[in-house]
Amino acid sequence: MHRFYIPPAAWNPDALALDEGESHHALNVLRLAPGEKVVVFNGQGTEATAVIAPESTKRAVRLTVVHRAKTPPLPCRITLAQAVPKGKNMDLIVQKATELGAAEIAPLLSERTVSKVEDDEDAAAKQAKWQTVVIEAAKQCGQNWLPTVAAPRSPKDFFAARGGGKAFDLMLIASLQPDSRHLRTYLDELPGKPASALILVGPEGDFTPAEIALAKSAGCRPITLGPIVLRTETAAIYCLSVLSYELQAG
Repeated sequence: MHRFYIPPAAWNPDALALDEGESHHALNVLRLAPGEKVVVFNGQGTEATAVIAPESTKRAVRLTVVHRAKTPPLPCRITLAQAVPKGKNMDLIVQKATELGAAEIAPLLSERTVSKVEDDEDAAAKQAKWQTVVIEAAKQCGQNWLPTVAAPRSPKDFFAARGGGKAFDLMLIASLQPDSRHLRTYLDELPGKPASALILVGPEGDFTPAEIALAKSAGCRPITLGPIVLRTETAAIYCLSVLSYELQAG
């Protein structure tokens, strides 16, 4: 069945309806008709199977709920702090981070970041665009919990906003440096599985020495991604895949 997103603020269990954009997609693009079943979700774990009601219009598809379900959140809240790559690679990273269960995506503007943000308006526009990518990815993959996308900021501002990084049980940075260790080494040192984790992934050319020092001073531990130098988008997918395997299994 086709999946549609209804924001939490518009989620009325007794009178569910798609907004104008989703209604257009349902009726004019997918050619769905009254009586057909769809799945809707609110991005906070709630999902419903519903039937398109006869009184639906092109601006508001109204739904009759036939089944409700609640998806629990994943055991570990994983935040990907990703240096923004050039081109459309950030869209790919956001999409795959959603599919891999990240709880938050924090775009970083490192010193070696090629993609620039002109001002606060440009930052807000990029943030909104990436959040749209999240929604579309969640609709495709069946994810009922939407990761939030933060506004792009420098690594220094990111750590300052997080109290120096104290909000995480486990803090990591993908590193090419000789002091990097395997993830399993750090996990074996913990008393149990962390409830929250942070992974930093650098841009093309990696973080600068000063940025790596900043991350380490905030509590990030350097992890190796193996002997092959990965592209930044590949590194992000690799890190989230490994963390998901290690931390999200029941």
